[in-house]
Amino acid sequence: MRAIEITAYGKPEVLQLCERPVPQPRAGEVLIKVQAAGINRPDVFQRMGHYPVPAGASDLPGLEVAGEIVAGDVAGSDFKLGDQVCALVQGGGYAEYCVAPVLQCLPIPAGLTALEAASLPENYFTVWSNLFDLSRLSGAESLLVQGGTSGIGVAAIQIAAVLGHRVFATAGTDEKCRITESLGAERGINYRNEDFAEVVKSLTAGVGVDVILDMVAGDYLPREINCLADDGRLAIIALLGGARAELDMGQVLRRRLTITGSTLRPRSIAFKAAIARQLLVRVWPLLEAKSIKPVIYQVFALEQAAQAHRLMESSQHVGKIMLQI
Repeated sequence: MRAIEITAYGKPEVLQLCERPVPQPRAGEVLIKVQAAGINRPDVFQRMGHYPVPAGASDLPGLEVAGEIVAGDVAGSDFKLGDQVCALVQGGGYAEYCVAPVLQCLPIPAGLTALEAASLPENYFTVWSNLFDLSRLSGAESLLVQGGTSGIGVAAIQIAAVLGHRVFATAGTDEKCRITESLGAERGINYRNEDFAEVVKSLTAGVGVDVILDMVAGDYLPREINCLADDGRLAIIALLGGARAELDMGQVLRRRLTITGSTLRPRSIAFKAAIARQLLVRVWPLLEAKSIKPVIYQVFALEQAAQAHRLMESSQHVGKIMLQI
């Protein structure tokens, strides 16, 4: 099969087309003939040598795919050979064939193409796990999404908004702020010329938001603490702004704040399978009803993976960057 491998750690040009043996599914796994794969920020970190591959996972990049189940073990699942699915994988997505745990597969939502379905797993699993499992976003609670036009951001805004939550989002241009509002955010905040903490406090009558989904960290954390409501939760999913911060721990104690961190890739199949079940019940019907939608910015051929990574690193995109295979 054709695949994209990381020939050395470095810039996008280290991504090179190669020939690899078709992977063989083990017990509990299926072989997917890949039609599309998503590009995600962790792929960039892996290419640069900053995101170790879990033991036993493919060294090929790519954490989400969609296509046809052509072989493997479908016992104990609702799938059969020939079914069209999308799947969260630990690696190997940038290829013509990929293995996936059958419990991490989901049917392609009715009305969506394989390309659109491939844009879902990494972001939707991450958003559901962090917002609704870890952070317990519920009822009439409010949410601030940092990086509102990223793949994670557009998924979080749409899901939270359609479930009835007040949503605010940051973005780097006024145009992107308006896009977050078109997706369901009450207010897009341009982090280049506005203090998101001040804006959030003013829009919530000084109370703050109940949950923040943060992929920046670094010097954002003190301001995030300041704009959390009492009993608020801060979910950190990436460290684009740096791994260190100075916090007023007195606020954390007095106001009963919770700070969580998570990475999805090394978690167990059982952990991810539980998220898949929740998505199938709670989110897939929203996709099929067109209440929420995939947002795809640009599509590249498999051999153009390096160009796709350059676009990812430019941060010009809104939503997902995809490979069509």
